[in-house]
Amino acid sequence: MSAVTDIAAPPTVLDVVNALDRRYPRDWAESWDRVGLVLGDLAHPVARVLCVVDCVPETVDQALDGGADLIVAHHPLLLKPVSTIAPDTYKGRIIHRLIRGDVALYAAHTNADVANPGVSDALARRLDLSDLRPLVAAASGAGRGIGRIGTLPEPMDLAEFTGFAATRLPATTAGVRAAGDPGRTIRTVAVCGGAGDSFLGDAVRAGVDAYLCADLRHHPASEHLAEDGPALLDVAHWATERPWLDEVGEWLRGEFGVAVTVSDVDTDPWTVHAFSSSEKETQS
Repeated sequence: MSAVTDIAAPPTVLDVVNALDRRYPRDWAESWDRVGLVLGDLAHPVARVLCVVDCVPETVDQALDGGADLIVAHHPLLLKPVSTIAPDTYKGRIIHRLIRGDVALYAAHTNADVANPGVSDALARRLDLSDLRPLVAAASGAGRGIGRIGTLPEPMDLAEFTGFAATRLPATTAGVRAAGDPGRTIRTVAVCGGAGDSFLGDAVRAGVDAYLCADLRHHPASEHLAEDGPALLDVAHWATERPWLDEVGEWLRGEFGVAVTVSDVDTDPWTVHAFSSSEKETQS
């Protein structure tokens, strides 16, 4: 008689979706957000997962070329309502390609932002911050909330910390820029994955030395500094959220034993950076 070896069946899309929903409950998302399963056959087995910040043509290519059964994305593809998914529209083309390739799509956005661990935890860990706590705590506690505040292992001045952040975060054309006195001592840092200028006041109230986030705008940043607020570091949106993919990927591997690829496709829209002639002279 030949021995029969029991081989566990691979998880289905439904299995993975249910686990993601437990880790990042949909009711943690902002009311305007659109999270959860976007498309896919719930009964389809999942052997390979691709984790991305954005579901765009380039990451869809990556999923199809790599034989992914599921894309886990941070940004929702259908955040704003559409009246058609015709294949001659941008989002329609993406949806049709995924359906033809039998690739499911799931999004965890603001529900992953406030999770513990979540998007800002991964960002804080890239910067070696310790003793983490939320920048804006969730009402239900448990360490959840927007952003994180932590302490550097050793103080740095702002110029040094800016260079350190540039080496620790994913490289983009935009790089890392800072606002404030280059010699200011930085010990405590607040971070927020994604756009963060709506939390400038919270960083002030927290009494941190520096606040790092994405998409800072001219006037809010200028007024913040005029009021002697924390130094500011502005990073490309994609770069602040890419670190979270590593943690999601590691968790999926441990939870299901599936093959997970974390996408390093830079989906930041800015692709060219040039110095003016006066800046070149300053740099030399």
